[in-house]
Amino acid sequence: MVRIPGGTFHMGSDKHYPEEAPVHRVTVDGFWIDRTPVTNRQFKEFVKATGYRTFAEIPPDPKDYPGALPHMIYAGSLVFSPPPRVTNLRDWSQWWDFMKGADWRHPYGPKSNINVLDHHPVVHVSFSDALAYARWAGKDLPTEAEWEFAARGGLDGAEFAWGDELAPGGVHMANTWQGEFPRQNLSVDGYERTSPVTAFPPNGYGVHDMIGNVWEWTSDWYALKHEADALKACCIPENPRGGREAESYDPGQPAIRIPRKVIKGGSHLCAPNYCRRYRPAARHAEAIDTSTSHLGFRCVVRTPHPVHAEPRPHRLLD
Repeated sequence: MVRIPGGTFHMGSDKHYPEEAPVHRVTVDGFWIDRTPVTNRQFKEFVKATGYRTFAEIPPDPKDYPGALPHMIYAGSLVFSPPPRVTNLRDWSQWWDFMKGADWRHPYGPKSNINVLDHHPVVHVSFSDALAYARWAGKDLPTEAEWEFAARGGLDGAEFAWGDELAPGGVHMANTWQGEFPRQNLSVDGYERTSPVTAFPPNGYGVHDMIGNVWEWTSDWYALKHEADALKACCIPENPRGGREAESYDPGQPAIRIPRKVIKGGSHLCAPNYCRRYRPAARHAEAIDTSTSHLGFRCVVRTPHPVHAEPRPHRLLD
């Protein structure tokens, strides 16, 4: 893990999506964070030790999804599937397929595997899956403020985790989408889907993959926007915990009563023409019962040293 010093920073952005605003000052205490997202190899160790089954591997209870057609009640997860043509960029169902048999062992469907993906981030994990791993490891999931502070790498106010240019000198600093999403992926950065967790340079704190590759769960409930900045320095929020569960539901779908958490960092599917969320300030809402082929997580420890919190030796990097 990497030690992140405590400090005060400007959280959010007023330049991009409305949910990132307003910029406001936040103070966080020091903490430890995983140097990389949790990998398939690490998650495999967890499953081997506990026999854990992820949300995507368990057939859903029809009672939890009233009105759903019986033939649609099966274990699975959302997989990105590029369409032959796109009629509406706002209709994400054109490129996302809820695929039977897709899970962390089979990231692109039942015929795929992770045999050569040990050092890639684990995907198809719901919020409860990520939290179960964190607790097993003697850790926790980061708050949104902790995550964003770590992602900035000491560059308060910078656009990206490495500065103000997306690709300084033409060098790609993260695994994102090049080309016209969702049909044309030029893969200039060398990867079409996920990449090994240390394939790109770390930020100023020595942390890898805070931007791109996979979205990452945080422990905060989603709110439509940030709270306004404190008027006085004495009132700057310390270690804020984000929104409230009662306010985290999707107002656009009142019939769906599934609370949402904040996810951060963007993914390999973020593109200039569609989703410019490959920035520390970017944030998105994700239902806690959802897993996808571009969503993973990493953990934090808030004690003085991570060794004190771990029940056993735990290798983060090989």
